[in-house]
Amino acid sequence: MKDSILKDKNLDFAIRVVKLCRYLSSEKKEFVIGNQLLESGTSIGAMIREAEHGESKSDFIDKLSIAQKECNESIYWLELLYKTDTISLDEFNSIHSDSVELMKIITSIINSTKRNLTTNENTVNN
Repeated sequence: MKDSILKDKNLDFAIRVVKLCRYLSSEKKEFVIGNQLLESGTSIGAMIREAEHGESKSDFIDKLSIAQKECNESIYWLELLYKTDTISLDEFNSIHSDSVELMKIITSIINSTKRNLTTNENTVNN
């Protein structure tokens, strides 16, 4: 259940990032930060999809950890866009809240997977 929520929320976020970056390039003539955001904001989903077919639980965690880092980078670019007056507070708040929610979901899945991995290892060793 959580995985499908993650995929849905991520796809929605990636679509918003693509649309924001189109707006930034056409209306604001902002290309550099927009391209950085486009890369990090869409990489999240690519890593989630890779994690989905991880070769092991450790591989799953590694891929989701990369998605977590990409999400954090996206948050940075959004903050920079706002602090440089490229996007308004309303625009920032709207997409920033989505990115923070996505980060929380990814972090929760990583943490619970690590706990389950540790529990399973302890069970096998006892």
